[in-house]
This record gives sequence, structure tokens and C-alpha cells, in this order.
Amino acid sequence: MAETKVKATSKPSNSTTKSSAKKASTKPTAATETVKQPDPVLPPNGKAKGATDAPKATSPAQPEFSKETYITWYEQMVLMRKFEEKAGQLYGQQKIKGFCHLYIGQEACVAGAVSALTKGDKWITAYRDHAHPLALGTSPNAIMAELFAKATGCSKGKGGSMHIFDKAVNFVGGHGIVGGQVPLGAGMAFAEKYNKTGNLCICYMGDGAVRQGALHEAFNMAMLWKLPVIFVVENNGYAMGTSVQRTSNVTELYTLGESYDMPSEPVNGMNVEDIHHAVARAAERARAGEGPTFLEFKTYRYKGHSMSDPAKYRTKEELEDYRQRDSIEAVRHTILTNNMATEEELVAIDEKIKAQVQESVEFAETSPYPTADELYKDVYVQQDYPYIRD
Repeated sequence: MAETKVKATSKPSNSTTKSSAKKASTKPTAATETVKQPDPVLPPNGKAKGATDAPKATSPAQPEFSKETYITWYEQMVLMRKFEEKAGQLYGQQKIKGFCHLYIGQEACVAGAVSALTKGDKWITAYRDHAHPLALGTSPNAIMAELFAKATGCSKGKGGSMHIFDKAVNFVGGHGIVGGQVPLGAGMAFAEKYNKTGNLCICYMGDGAVRQGALHEAFNMAMLWKLPVIFVVENNGYAMGTSVQRTSNVTELYTLGESYDMPSEPVNGMNVEDIHHAVARAAERARAGEGPTFLEFKTYRYKGHSMSDPAKYRTKEELEDYRQRDSIEAVRHTILTNNMATEEELVAIDEKIKAQVQESVEFAETSPYPTADELYKDVYVQQDYPYIRD
């Protein structure tokens, strides 16, 4: 595990409150004493309510879901992984430029949620946004072309890595302002409730976003109006590069929702079954008119915050520890031990997806860039808006 330096503190006097004593002993300050950095996925003092130790290998005699579900999860997560690995390679070749935030390691956070929701539900997330539309059914060609800033991209080459959109699968971005998507997610849920569609909005954010004021405003209104929204924080432990323990007084992030009497729980984000169950419970409450839920997916990214981040704030041992909990390998184990597919059949799936990703690269490379007149399109909904040009 990574190590953090903290200042040793003297024993508090009798007049010191328990609360202040706790803060004094845990607040990261000048380095005089070495302590273990708490596990970003699991709590420092044992197991949190609802959490599990690692992606469990499902018993061969009692798989939790059908063969079709496990195969779908495997295909979705392998597509996410291979697409992101290729994107990282292309970024290194400078074929993809600008910002690029990869999802490698967090695949279960999307796959388990997709299987628990319906096609009419709306999705919104931050700027680590390639994997979500892939699992929802957006063509890898369209996403790769967007990374290349090509006209055939799902945002017509105008959004790039951080602003992926696809109305056809109800994926509403891809947002670059930290926490900015949280009130938008609440707003979309308000629209679903107002229009009585029976659908909900699932709103993802990173752990850094929970310290934005907009989150608390949105939480309050969502509970007040009982909006059908599932708020999800993908807590990968480090936000942009600093651990939760060094940036937040509250380290069990799901407890923030409890301040608003919002049903909240931690979930092992490396376990696709746990993700599915938690999202399904939250969806049932939302559709019953009981309002929002706040889920903390305790997950881990194998790469840095973005392609420009060398991730020197963590140890190789910590990274390897989480690789041993890999969600794809857990699903693969369940499939093989339950005879849902053979090793050869899984290899065939891997090769099919590898070819699919390569096809997306070729599509992106041969696609045209947007023409200059695209600067004036898609700026306003009103087609005859009079103030675009002189």
C-alpha cells in the first residue's frame, strides 16, 4: 500500500473533545511518522456496511446470474479495456491529442449498472467517459473518431475525449467541469418525473467532485422533490492525484448522502455482481417514487488520472494488489468454473473485440475532419438565432 507521512500528535488533554482528538491524530501534515495509506477500495478499519473484500469468484454450483448475463458482462468489459488500451497507445503516438482519461480498472462500475437499468434511463458522467457509451451500445467507430476529432465522431469531432454524447442510447455526456454534471443529472431526473416516463437518471462523478458545492445543492433538491436519480461516486482513491485521506475530512464518501436522509451505501466497485444488485435496488426505489440514492463505488484505476499523469503518488505494490482483484478476471473465472464457455470460446471473444477496436482505429484514421462551417452549427437550438453573425 502507499504510504503517507503524518505528524505525530501528543495525547489530548481532558478538555479536548473526542471529535477534535480524532482530527488531530489523522490530519495529514508535516512528516515525522509513517503510517499506511488507507485502502481506497476498502475501509481502513475493517469491512464497511455492504462492502466485500474482493471480486468474489462465484461458486461453480451457484452462479448469481444467467450465462447470457455473464457473457454480456465479459464482452462489455473486454471491449472497454481493449478500447482504452488502444486509445492510450494512440495517444502516445500523438494520433489522439488534448485530454484523455482512461477507464482501465473501473469497467465493472458500468457493466453492472447497464444490466440493472432499462434502455429508457438517462446516463451522465464526468470526463472519464469512453466506457459508458461503449457498454450502452454506441459504435466504437463513432467514439474513436471523436477521439481523433473527426467529423464522423459521435460529437461531430467537436467534443473530443471529455465530451462524448449519444442521444440514441440516452448518454448525455461527458462533462469537463468537476461536479458540473451533478445538478444536470438531477435536472434530467426532474424532467423524467415531470413527464411521468417511469425512467430515471444515473449520474456518475469522481471522488474529487463530492467536495463541490453544486453536489450538495443538487442532493438537497433531489431529496426535497424525490427525484428518480441514482448518484454514483466512482471513488478510485486519488481524484486527480491526491488521496481522499489527504483531501477530505469524510473518507467514507457514501455517508455524505446520509446528511440529506438519502439512502446511501458503499459498493465494491471491482465486483460486477455487487454493482448490479446495488443499482437495481436504487432503481426500484426511484421508480416507486421514493427518490434518489447515493452509491459509492469503491474502485481503482490502473492508469493515472489522465495520460499526462505518471501516478507517482502510489506504489507499484499497491497497483499490483488491485490488479489481483480485476473485475474482468473475476467474471472470466466465474464463466470457466461454471462451464458457461470454454477457454477457446473466451479467446475467440477477445480476438473478435480486438478486431472491432482495430476497425474503429482504421475508421477514425480515414474519416475527414470537420469543415470550417461547422463552427457555426450546433451552437444554438434555434436555427434562425439572429446574433450568430453580423
